[in-house]
Amino acid sequence: MKAIILHSRGPDGPRLTETARPSAGPGMARLRMLAASVNRVDLYMRDSGAGITHSLPQIMGVDGVGEVIEAPEGTGFAPGDRVILYPYDTCGQCRACLAGDQPLCSSARIFGEHRDGTFAEEIVVPAAALVALPLGTDVTQAAALGVAYLTAWRMVFGKAPAGPGQTVLVQGAGGGVAYAAMQLARMAGARVIVTTSGADKLAHFRALGVEVIDYRTADVPKAVAALTAGDGADLVIDNVGERTWPASLRAMARGGHLVTCGATTGAHPSADIQRLFVRQLSIHGSTMGSREEFRRLIAAFAAGAFTPQIDSTFPLADVPRAFDRLEHPDRLGKIIITIA
Repeated sequence: MKAIILHSRGPDGPRLTETARPSAGPGMARLRMLAASVNRVDLYMRDSGAGITHSLPQIMGVDGVGEVIEAPEGTGFAPGDRVILYPYDTCGQCRACLAGDQPLCSSARIFGEHRDGTFAEEIVVPAAALVALPLGTDVTQAAALGVAYLTAWRMVFGKAPAGPGQTVLVQGAGGGVAYAAMQLARMAGARVIVTTSGADKLAHFRALGVEVIDYRTADVPKAVAALTAGDGADLVIDNVGERTWPASLRAMARGGHLVTCGATTGAHPSADIQRLFVRQLSIHGSTMGSREEFRRLIAAFAAGAFTPQIDSTFPLADVPRAFDRLEHPDRLGKIIITIA
């Protein structure tokens, strides 16, 4: 079978490679992969991978949608069933797992990071990672849910849930997670303000009826203050990191919350501690979501509450080109890899 295998670090490291088809052991299911999505962590694995326990060569890809080839008896899955992957392989026994908060599992392994991933014609995963897809589900759209939309779900509905009467600021809304957060915050009934740049992106969000700030030409905190009669944003979604962090803090309302899930522009911004305690601000870290949050996300998607924004699609052989697109400033939404 064919897979995108990371052989070494750097742009030339990921290569379409012929490799042996996997076999399923006890408790494991074998899938024919249909589609997957490209995520920022793929670039991190390609270029560094520091701090993530793994060994090369390794199949890339964190999430995806597939069709069951074989599954253990008693799981409720049969050959031909279409499934989406919950992207964590967790122990099921630690305090976090027993509390239903799987992302905090002390021994969690993530596909494409700690073990072989989803950019392959066939994969073997724990049967517990399979979640049934409703009949008639658009496979391309569903492939966007596993990481980006699950991450956004916890950010929007987690420790500081968004809702009617609240203002949510989403930084860099053209990216996959940020765009998903914008959609989910609107679904929750919150007022949403986004930052982005480029004429096409600005026009896109305005056409949706979203309030937009061009971060290249405007002072973001001042613009947010002007839009909110000086109050600021109750919830700020920031996965950009060091570059946007000062503006995110200054754009927050008193008693507001900032939720972060990424640091693509750097991981060591100023803490601005005085602002934190004087204005009683809260900072929350967030990584993907629990199985229950995944179930709710899929139910909302199946009900038509939102439609994932797809920027582009690439075949499996063109994953390196998809990585280039991920870094392009014009990208808007998710990049999908079609496999079968």
